[in-house]
Amino acid sequence: MSVPSKPVAAFALSLVAGVFILLGSVVMSMFVLGFPGMMGGTEGTQVGTGMTGMMGGMMVPWMLGTVPVLAVLAAFGIASGIMVTLGSVMLYTRPVENHLWGAIILAFSVVSILGSMGGLMVGLVLGTLGGILALTWTNTGQLREQTRVALSTSA
Repeated sequence: MSVPSKPVAAFALSLVAGVFILLGSVVMSMFVLGFPGMMGGTEGTQVGTGMTGMMGGMMVPWMLGTVPVLAVLAAFGIASGIMVTLGSVMLYTRPVENHLWGAIILAFSVVSILGSMGGLMVGLVLGTLGGILALTWTNTGQLREQTRVALSTSA
């Protein structure tokens, strides 16, 4: 009896891609929601602090109009990172369903370009490679059924 093989390369690439996509989502949400010293939050809208002090407050009206759209995209990026990570874990635990999990990994890696800058572009590339590897993976460690061929000796 052989040990069942698992798509380890696809799993590893996809897992790292999911982490990068989540990291890109956190970076994007920091720009959207803001943190002390950056424009976008309550600290950044005060004149004289953060980036608005350097730019004279010219970007505040433009930025306040796009915050809801960017917040939705940041949430979409977080969801993409979660789905790529979940797809990679499920690919490792259920390698028989490699086509399903590979398609999920590939789709959410490509779509992550909208919500998390593609996981700083590293997540996009690694997720695409991991999804393609998952789609093309075959279980080579599986025992094959032996077929017996009976040859007739009579002529």
